[in-house]
Amino acid sequence: MLPKDFLSIRDFTPQEIRYFLHVACQVKAKPELFYLALKGKTLAMIFEKPSLRTRVTFDVGMEQLGGHSVYLSPAEINLGKRESVHDVAKNLERMVQGIMIRTFAHEIVVEMAKHASIPVINGLTDYSHPCQAMADYLTMLEVKGQVAGLKVAYIGDGNNVARSLLFTGAQLGANVWVATPPGYEPDAEAVAWCRERCRETHGSCTVTNDPEMACFGADVLYTDVWASMGQESEASHRREVFLPYQVNAKLLGHAKPEAIFLHCLPAHRGEEVTDEVIDSRRSFVFQQAENRLHAQKAIMLELMSDKTESASQAVAGREAMQELVR
Repeated sequence: MLPKDFLSIRDFTPQEIRYFLHVACQVKAKPELFYLALKGKTLAMIFEKPSLRTRVTFDVGMEQLGGHSVYLSPAEINLGKRESVHDVAKNLERMVQGIMIRTFAHEIVVEMAKHASIPVINGLTDYSHPCQAMADYLTMLEVKGQVAGLKVAYIGDGNNVARSLLFTGAQLGANVWVATPPGYEPDAEAVAWCRERCRETHGSCTVTNDPEMACFGADVLYTDVWASMGQESEASHRREVFLPYQVNAKLLGHAKPEAIFLHCLPAHRGEEVTDEVIDSRRSFVFQQAENRLHAQKAIMLELMSDKTESASQAVAGREAMQELVR
C-alpha cells in the first residue's frame, strides 16, 4: 500500500516510483479515462513561495480529473505566525480532500502531514522537489525509452532539485553525476542514502567538482538556477563561483551526440545555460514542464481517489493503471 503522503522520493520503494511513472504515462496518453476520477474532491494549494508551473499544473490537473482546487497565498495563511501548522492541518482536513504545499523548510510539510488525516503533497521545499523529479524522469523515459543505465549529469548547485534528481535516479537505476563548485555539493547524508539504494537498483551516484568529467558520455545534461528563492543576496557572488559550470555548447560537446538537455525552469539565460543550448533541438525543457501536469495528476490520482468509488470513468481509469503495470 502506498504511503498516505507524497513528501519525498525516499519514502517510496523503487517499484512504487516506477508505478507512478507508468500511471503518468497512461494519464498523458488517455486523459479521457480519468476525467471523473476525483469528482467532488478539492485540493488546497498552499503557496509560501511563488510559482508558475506548480500552480498551473496542480490547478489544471485537478480540473482535468473532475475536481477543484483552492489557492491559498502567503498572506492568507502565514504559516507558523498567523496560525500554526497544526491548526492549519486540522482545519483543512475537515474541508478538503488533499493539501499541496510549496514552502521553505522541509519540516513544515512533514509537520503538515503528521497532523493532517488527508494526503499532503510536497510542491517544493528548500530540501527537495519530488514532483519536479517525477516530471524529469518521465521526460527521460519518453525521449530515451528507458531510465535504468542512463548517465544523467547535473551541473550546478547541489540544491533541492539536485537532491531529488539523485533520489529518483537511485530508485530507478540511473547513473547520476552531480558537478558543483567546491562547497556546494549535496549533503553527505543524501548522497549516502542514494548510494545505499543504488546497491539494490544497480544505479550509481557520483559527486564531483569537474563539470567536464560529469558530462563526458552523458545521456542527459541538467542544470538549475545558481541562486534559488531565498538566496537573492548571494546572487552576485554565486555568479562568479558558478560561471565555470555554465551549460554551453562546449560543455554539451562532452556528452553523447544524442544527449538531451533539461532544466526545471525558470531559466536565467546567459547564466547557468546559454540560448544556443536551451533553444536547441536537444532541449526538452518545455516537454519537461508539461510533464509536471501528468506526473502530478498520477500522484493526485493515487493519493486522493476513493478506492471504493464506482463512477464508470474512475473504475476504467484504475483498471487501465493496473493493466499497464501487470
